[in-house]
Amino acid sequence: MARDKDSILSNYDGSEIAIIAANGRFPGAKNVAQLWQNLCNSVDSITFLSDKELIDNGVPEEIINQSNYVKAAGLVEDIEYFDASFFGFSPREAELLDPQYRLFLEIAWEALELAGYVSEKYSGRIGIYAGSGGLNNYYTFNIYPDHRQLIEWGQDKEDVGFNFESIFAANAKDFLTTYTSYKLNLKGPSVNIQTACSTSLVAVHLACQSLLNGESDIALAGGISLRIPQVSGYFYSQQGVYSPDGHCHTFDANAKGAIFSSGAAIVVLKRLSDAIEDGDNIIAIIKGSAINNDGYEKIGFTAPSIDGQAEVIAEAQAIARVSADTIDYIEAHGTGTELGDPIEVTALTKAFRASTDKTSFCAIGSIKTNIGHLDSAAGVTGLIKTSLSLKNKMIPASLHFEKANSRIDFENSPFYVNTKLNSWSESNTPRRAGVTALGIGGTNAHVVLEEAPTIETDPYSRSWQVLFLSAKTETALEKATDNLKEFLIDNPDVFLPDLAYTYQVGRKDFNFRRIAVCKNNAHAKEVLSKQDNKYVFSQYQESKNPSIVFMFPGGGAQYVNMAKEIYQQEAVFRESLDECAEILLLQTDIDFRKVLYPADEDIENATKQIKSTSVALPTLFSVEYAMAKLWQFWGIQPSAMIGHSLGEYVVACLAEVLTLEEALSLVLLRGKLFEKLPSGSMLSVALSEKELLPLLNPSLDIAAINSPNVCLVAGASVCSRT
Repeated sequence: MARDKDSILSNYDGSEIAIIAANGRFPGAKNVAQLWQNLCNSVDSITFLSDKELIDNGVPEEIINQSNYVKAAGLVEDIEYFDASFFGFSPREAELLDPQYRLFLEIAWEALELAGYVSEKYSGRIGIYAGSGGLNNYYTFNIYPDHRQLIEWGQDKEDVGFNFESIFAANAKDFLTTYTSYKLNLKGPSVNIQTACSTSLVAVHLACQSLLNGESDIALAGGISLRIPQVSGYFYSQQGVYSPDGHCHTFDANAKGAIFSSGAAIVVLKRLSDAIEDGDNIIAIIKGSAINNDGYEKIGFTAPSIDGQAEVIAEAQAIARVSADTIDYIEAHGTGTELGDPIEVTALTKAFRASTDKTSFCAIGSIKTNIGHLDSAAGVTGLIKTSLSLKNKMIPASLHFEKANSRIDFENSPFYVNTKLNSWSESNTPRRAGVTALGIGGTNAHVVLEEAPTIETDPYSRSWQVLFLSAKTETALEKATDNLKEFLIDNPDVFLPDLAYTYQVGRKDFNFRRIAVCKNNAHAKEVLSKQDNKYVFSQYQESKNPSIVFMFPGGGAQYVNMAKEIYQQEAVFRESLDECAEILLLQTDIDFRKVLYPADEDIENATKQIKSTSVALPTLFSVEYAMAKLWQFWGIQPSAMIGHSLGEYVVACLAEVLTLEEALSLVLLRGKLFEKLPSGSMLSVALSEKELLPLLNPSLDIAAINSPNVCLVAGASVCSRT
């Protein structure tokens, strides 16, 4: 059941972290949404390569024909493409840049957009924790063979900004996060993590700590590993960790190794209290996390340790303050090796047995059976899968499991392998899960997740919304428009006001701009498709902060039902106009709101009444004042204001030269005096100083004298020549 923010926050202790966005590129999936669909459909995304494909990509026939060469790979599409100019790279710089850097920049940018934040419009600090694959074969095969030519380029004085050191910075794994911080203008901590296969889950843990200790207000955490060249197989060895058939058979009797794939993944994190307060889209909650290392208490450097794994799981559960019997699912590291799988299940069982004796109540699985082992990106990818499982209340199948590894005693453990897509049933506690990542060398990480609460949203919305789009090029603007249209088609129930808000405050402003004014989702799809000039406006605008001037008209601009829809829908406008009306009621027996917004049967009378200057001027003043207050509430602050005739009084009031009460008194008086003029007269009507001064604040100076008895106050003539 949906609840308000305060009651929801009372259920947490302030140490929880919200996952507010997730993004990535995976074998068989260009984004997280496609990944989830593949998981739900039990898709194995490993690609089996033909001899022709391998030969065309430079693999010698003598290698292809060897009996232990496995012609399989986990491929990420389009890694050769990169929008260099978007990130400010020259073509030569982009050519030298590690493809892992390129792709990570793209997914980090998109992740922040998915979260609805951009550094230029966010006042807090955005940090980043991540790591890349250990070996950069792109440098080995593509850059180093030409290193002598690169040195000559570096000595070219005309090639400004290029030097040999920049090649190192563009290819060494140390600079993944700092490159990202530099290009995305992130000013929080920027920390590179390298713990092999546990890298990205360790990054998540450290990002959580950064948020909890206040170093960051938003943190990105993730990893990337691109196996270059991608279109190639691998050699299987009985003593190795590679799968003989290109599949990952986690926990199965036939598990003999993993297939290592390309992939990249990232999550955006925020303190839960801040995420709820700011109305962020929360995918799942991190209740607690822990990391440790096995030390030397294992059979070898690359071997896993039962005690080390059990300790990190128990510690994460203790930090999360949850009992093991409330955890319904474990996303295991699950590489599918004869030694690793039994040790992992034994360690999990040991950790769970500290608080429960129940058996076969907790599902277990691994995304590696779908997409292979993503190395540095593996841990956060498992976290994303589990977060989506919590959000969608479904547990996808763990593939390629038929018969358990004989060393795994599932019957007497808390676990069972989840072999089909199952709904995640409710219980007395929120849905909870654990995610494990283990690194060669013994660095272990475990995260405890919980489903996000359902939060009451404000049902209020304007009848019209403005969708704002911008891009660096005209072509990109058209693509952005198409993407938004497709999003509305795929998500027909999205709350349009939230979408409009995100596009305005959660996106960077580029020069090619477009706005679409629409009533609802269906209308938005229609106007984006047709691009009707009545509702869609496009403009090229240089990025700058133009000066804003508020201009206020004089008498004669008023009419019945002026700004009625704004009065009905905008609280600030309504409150400001009501304030004016209540002040005027103290000085006259007319409720100007009833003249401005009359009942249907009173429209004719109101139309006549509003032409009278004693009614017209206070009414127009109130509307102009309320409109200015609304614009200022929206953050639109003028650098100057100018008014004609009556509009000068509004300027004086907004500039705090006159109080609202003083300005309205003067406007009322002016309206009454004008009514005393003979029709068609052009006279200067004198007001004695004795009559004027009671209307003025004693602290006000008389700015000018038009005649012995006519004064100008703050540039607004009390009685002007007309």
